[in-house]
Amino acid sequence: MGLLNARWPQRLLAQPWGIILLVLGIGGFGALVLYSAAGGSMEPWAASHLIRLAAMTLLMLLVGLVPPAAWLHLAFPLYGLVLAALVLVEAVGALGGGSQRWLDLGFIRLQPSELMKLALVLALARVYRFLPLAHAGRPHGLWLPLLLVALPVGLVLLQPDLGTALTLVAGGATVMFLAGLPVWLFVAPLVLGAAALPLFFNLLHDYQKARVLIFLDPGADPLGAGYHITQSKIAIGSGGLAGKGFLEGSQSHLFYLPEPHTDFIFATMAEEWGLVGGAALLAAYGLLFAWGWRVAFRARDMFQRLVAGGLVMTIFYYVLINLMMVMGLAPVVGLPLPLMSYGGNAMLTVMPALGILIAIDQEARRHEAPRALGDP
Repeated sequence: MGLLNARWPQRLLAQPWGIILLVLGIGGFGALVLYSAAGGSMEPWAASHLIRLAAMTLLMLLVGLVPPAAWLHLAFPLYGLVLAALVLVEAVGALGGGSQRWLDLGFIRLQPSELMKLALVLALARVYRFLPLAHAGRPHGLWLPLLLVALPVGLVLLQPDLGTALTLVAGGATVMFLAGLPVWLFVAPLVLGAAALPLFFNLLHDYQKARVLIFLDPGADPLGAGYHITQSKIAIGSGGLAGKGFLEGSQSHLFYLPEPHTDFIFATMAEEWGLVGGAALLAAYGLLFAWGWRVAFRARDMFQRLVAGGLVMTIFYYVLINLMMVMGLAPVVGLPLPLMSYGGNAMLTVMPALGILIAIDQEARRHEAPRALGDP
């Protein structure tokens, strides 16, 4: 028996098409916002976004056909492969926006740190699948999970990419928490981290320090380091209840709003669609997360449960950090909004993650449903 079950056509028809249509709806809405951000043109963003969405949807469906047990065997090899790619980034990675985060493969600029968000969840879930709960909180049960988190986080911070590093830490901590580690193991590092904030601040790069200071006081440099967040707040606030209307956003069309197609696409959307559009988008994400947690609760074993919970929260942190960033509730750390923002690397994380969730969901459904006479 290979990775794909011989009955994959029937399995394809049994996919959760409601969730798949929801994902396509969010991605399609993103294309609409990108079309408007370009002044009513499919180029340069909307057309490419739709092509990526179609390709990644196919990838999601294919991943959804892979039995969850296969990921148990692939977890460590995948983690090792992506970790090697992160090391390679430090050696020969392509520069962009002042950071060294990409491997230029010719046909695509791959960002290995995005794939690590998946690989880390899978690797940690495998560790706790075979680690007795009584040993999980003891020193001999902590060193391997902590090492699995620390290695990629350290490499990502060297790029530097604080936003992705924070997402990796959050995703790893989620899996460890769901695995049953005592709460004090999470509270103690937070307390120590808060006490060490001055030291940590001094270790940041100059542009990262500026982002933190501007977060605390955006008006200190409204035309410099605080320009992004100031314009984002103006765009969101000017949308009001129902927005200015499709293709009527002045902040993005007149180039006041930086990165209206990537990190600040929510502000672009909110200006034209207002509070109503923002609430609808958040509701769509909420339905997606609710489904993901339902999959986690119905998962058949510890590994699948941890993978499902870890992947749902990884996508949730993506959305949470981006929205807090564009609303001025968190420093600007450069994380896109999943399925909405222009760019393929974030989709390369989110869509396979959703595919794994679909596979876990389908396996739970198959074992819950009464078997027909003669079924294996």
